[in-house]
Amino acid sequence: MTDTGVHIRRAVIADATQISALIEPFASGALMLRRTPEHVRSQIDDYVIAEQAEGEIVACGALKEYSPSIAEVAAVAVSPMMQGRGLGAAIVSEVERLALKRGIYDLFALTLKPGFFAAIGYQRVDRARYPEKIRRDCLACSRRFACNEICLAKRLSQQLAA
Repeated sequence: MTDTGVHIRRAVIADATQISALIEPFASGALMLRRTPEHVRSQIDDYVIAEQAEGEIVACGALKEYSPSIAEVAAVAVSPMMQGRGLGAAIVSEVERLALKRGIYDLFALTLKPGFFAAIGYQRVDRARYPEKIRRDCLACSRRFACNEICLAKRLSQQLAA
């Protein structure tokens, strides 16, 4: 439980529709990629959520693995009514813990909000450092020739695993 009265936990199948709905306004505004409930369900083990006492999901994030040692912090969204309360950082921290449990220490994020990730310890890097991402996602993306996302990365410490 955070000091905002929100509980952070791993997502379950029943959360998929709410996660998709939380992401939708950001996707409609071209701030992140759209994720359908079916897509979220297919990758539910990679999602973490922040949930209010009444069950409303107000933040989410996911770990997207590219190799046994590299993964992306993806799908980070916080409900507009809950922004500015540290939920984004709490979600990313939980995604980092999930990465460590899986033995992944190198994380990166592609974002239009580099200041957020920089504030939580990520450093700007060249996206070419992650050819797995480019091959799997960027080549098929409709925005690949006009992409303005910034790549940031973080090497996790084993101490966070506890």
